[in-house]
Amino acid sequence: MDVIPAALWQHEVTVEPFEGSGAYGDVYGAPAVVACLLAEETRLVRAADGTDTVSSASYLAEPDHRPPPGSKVTLPDGRTTKVIRVDRPDGGSLPVPSNTQVFLE
Repeated sequence: MDVIPAALWQHEVTVEPFEGSGAYGDVYGAPAVVACLLAEETRLVRAADGTDTVSSASYLAEPDHRPPPGSKVTLPDGRTTKVIRVDRPDGGSLPVPSNTQVFLE
């Protein structure tokens, strides 16, 4: 499996994985810094629950990066958003890189 070369990860985002809801609201895990390639563009995406929603940004990361929908993401400019959907393009035996694409609110 080919992966995107680490030299192309030009950005860093901080991800707090969604763990569920508690008596005082949503619960998130410990923050982790993720090297990625960020694209801030508006597009229509289908969320995990099947609804169409607008994504304001997305990023590519290593294939094993899997933040659950609803996770908090802090972008390099300090803006905080949430994960809408996570896709995993898998190159398999083809000469194309595998990665994870995360769509954000």
